[in-house]
Amino acid sequence: MNLTEIYEQGEATLRQRDIGVLLDGVETGFILTHDRTILDRYTFRQRCIDALEASTRCNVLGVELATPVIMSAMTSPIPAIVDNGLIEVAAGLKEVGSLMWTGTPVPQNLKVIVQTGVPVAANVRPFKDREKMFQDIEEIQEAGVQWLVMQVNVGQGTKIRDKMMSTGVTSLSLKELMEVRKRVTGPLIFKGVLSREDAVKSVEAGADGIVVSNHGAHTIDYLPHPLQVMDEIVSAVEGKAIILVDGGFRRGSDVAKGLAFGASLVGLGRPILYGLAAAGREGVRDVIKGITSELKRIMSMVGAPDPSLVKRDILIED
Repeated sequence: MNLTEIYEQGEATLRQRDIGVLLDGVETGFILTHDRTILDRYTFRQRCIDALEASTRCNVLGVELATPVIMSAMTSPIPAIVDNGLIEVAAGLKEVGSLMWTGTPVPQNLKVIVQTGVPVAANVRPFKDREKMFQDIEEIQEAGVQWLVMQVNVGQGTKIRDKMMSTGVTSLSLKELMEVRKRVTGPLIFKGVLSREDAVKSVEAGADGIVVSNHGAHTIDYLPHPLQVMDEIVSAVEGKAIILVDGGFRRGSDVAKGLAFGASLVGLGRPILYGLAAAGREGVRDVIKGITSELKRIMSMVGAPDPSLVKRDILIED
């Protein structure tokens, strides 16, 4: 199946089940349509004379990847889609040299996922019960993940349509983030940054990377698309942390735009679910493979033979 077929079949399969509601957004659903509007605002500056064959390989915070296209943070609803779903996703991502990113709750089999050999990042939620939060941090580190990720944007929980989906959380202070930094021995990522102010505080707290993300339209309504705030965040970070991005990215052309704005990696959420629902681990593999193939063709045609060379000047804003 090609990407269009995977997306159509995967979404249709999920919509037929109770978990299909997780594909929707908070309250009005504005973010989901707005994401596409912003991504479609940019076209490419073609440079095909003397074009070089592109490579999508990259090294980010010590992790070697065959592609800058990775999984966005998710645990639920993967186990409900197919049997042993998290391991199936891990296998598909490993096959194409991508990275797996688990969400909350922390998977009970996280250590087994790591043992598959796929690079793994794992999220920690800012529970009001800080003791539980720090227990999750220790559990994740003991599992041997490559990156530990602190969610900084879910202090009011998550919501889909009019229903609260998670509670029992509260925002973290800068002082608390500094304490997290002291307890994390490896790379530390802060996820959910959407402003210059939070970017500056993330760097001050010692983050090795930040994820510019509107959380799949599951926190508050009327958030911007990450590309709308990338310039101010890149400027604020000043190269002191790597930048990742997710939010409505669906094709290789979208990924190229994310890289052009300064991201080192681009995450996929719903596309991973569509691939898993359509064809199990092979569907996950084919989503990453298909988007990476599209990205590679575009990179060659815009004069950017390496992900680090995909610069802002390849884009023309309508």
